[in-house]
Amino acid sequence: MPTATKFGLAEREARTDLAAAFRLTARFGWHEAVANHFSLALDADGRRILVNPRWKHFARIRASDLLLLDVDDPAVMRRPEAPDPTAWCIHAALHRLRPEVRCVLHTHMPYATTLTSLEDSRLLPIDQNSARFWGRIAYDDAYGGFALSSDEGERMAAALGDQPILFLKNHGVIVTGRSVAHAFDELYYLEKACQQLVLAYSTGRPLRLVSDNLAAAVAGEWAAYAGFAEAHFSELKALLDADDPSYAG
Repeated sequence: MPTATKFGLAEREARTDLAAAFRLTARFGWHEAVANHFSLALDADGRRILVNPRWKHFARIRASDLLLLDVDDPAVMRRPEAPDPTAWCIHAALHRLRPEVRCVLHTHMPYATTLTSLEDSRLLPIDQNSARFWGRIAYDDAYGGFALSSDEGERMAAALGDQPILFLKNHGVIVTGRSVAHAFDELYYLEKACQQLVLAYSTGRPLRLVSDNLAAAVAGEWAAYAGFAEAHFSELKALLDADDPSYAG
């Protein structure tokens, strides 16, 4: 079923892509009950964002379900269809303070969250996937429970700095990107890289690290791989279309 025609073309496409990201996250087992949140800015200034409705399972989210919010509107949380308070706290602050970031994905993915629970949470370069993230991850070591205040969202935005990815100590990860396709491709490879490192740790044997210079070079090769993220996401959406296209409704 196509997205309702009440939305303009650009917004329909944005809603469809973000809804696909929710469905794919559930398929890959990266969701957590009816928690976690994704958002997408519709404008260059980051003021109008799409975000998932409160406490709806990722596997059931449709494009038309997504909430359209103004990050500068103080009345958002007083509305009957207010988003989850932690979603508002984290995503409104990130889009307001980092308007160049169009898409923000926050998850408690199993392997990435496992790393954030270790004393040394660094994603060490042990293979091609982990080297992709060399020098591109910020680490937040100030876990304070549920993110329920605007101050906490602003603190996270400050911790992210100018990096695309934030590891939240004892919490999970935030992955950002210039589009849903770009952010989701980052999310996909981040969890794969974290899985590989956790498995390597589980052997109890010394790690064979990629050198800093080589890791930096590989990260550059990933960045120059033009069109890969878009092709990856397009193929994943094609799989959804074949199995259950209801996400676009």
